[in-house]
Amino acid sequence: MEVKQSSLAAVGTKFSQYPTDGKVEIAFAGKSNVGKSTLINAMLGRKALARTSSQPGKTRTINFYDVNDCMYVVDLPGYGYAKAPKTEIAKWGMMIEEYLQKREELRAIILLIDIRHEPGKNDIMMYDWLKHYGYDIIIAATKSDKINRSQIQKHLSVIRKTLGLGPDDVLIPFSGEMKTGVQELWAEIERFLD
Repeated sequence: MEVKQSSLAAVGTKFSQYPTDGKVEIAFAGKSNVGKSTLINAMLGRKALARTSSQPGKTRTINFYDVNDCMYVVDLPGYGYAKAPKTEIAKWGMMIEEYLQKREELRAIILLIDIRHEPGKNDIMMYDWLKHYGYDIIIAATKSDKINRSQIQKHLSVIRKTLGLGPDDVLIPFSGEMKTGVQELWAEIERFLD
């Protein structure tokens, strides 16, 4: 997909603040330091639309980015790390769960996993939860530029094995630095656009 226009359309923590125009939504989920903002900026062809930070856990709201006036890229708060009170973290968890369970416009989820590490407990839990609820899941293995190219397949195999992926499950290596994986992710997303 060629991104001609993208903008932050809505920011919210509850349903009444989310868009009501019925456009297709593709949500992006992942650990706090997995490079979600970097991936979203690369996908949208923008430098700093989604805010990147050296401190993990900066996204504390659900952010809706309008793309070409035909769909939303939805940035969910990262899980697994945040210097915040436990009550605050529990609130984010409930907010994300409510969005994922009740949002009718949601068509697919891009789950980001750091290619350098075996998926952790939180990654496995999120993947299993999404599978349990029957979501279409596309996995983006981020930070692929941080490992030797000859090691990429080996690391992808570890992710496949740890998450119990089948041959039809989509796993795409991604690098914000090299802009690799952007076209492949858009090709997957386009299947869900009416």
